[in-house]
Amino acid sequence: MPTLNDYLLVSGLLFAIGLAGVVLRRNIIIVFMCLELMLSAANLSLVAFSRFNTINGLPDYNAQMLVFFVITVAAAEVAVGLAIIVALYRARQTIHTDELTSLKG
Repeated sequence: MPTLNDYLLVSGLLFAIGLAGVVLRRNIIIVFMCLELMLSAANLSLVAFSRFNTINGLPDYNAQMLVFFVITVAAAEVAVGLAIIVALYRARQTIHTDELTSLKG
């Protein structure tokens, strides 16, 4: 059976991969996906802490309720973020962050 440390290790690795993708990649869609990967890593750690923090033998579901709110915010971020990416592509004809130096078109 996996322990809390196993879940936290996987969550840390996912977060580190997402952070490396945000810092190193220049494609705005890849950066966007790496941000979502970082949110998923945070959700995994919240669920792991919730599962292993038992009260009278039952898991504490407060952190899992917070995960639902994070997923809702992430869904709204996807809708707004993709709309901004499409608008930037239509205005500049590129999705590379190096070439997007100002917001004026």
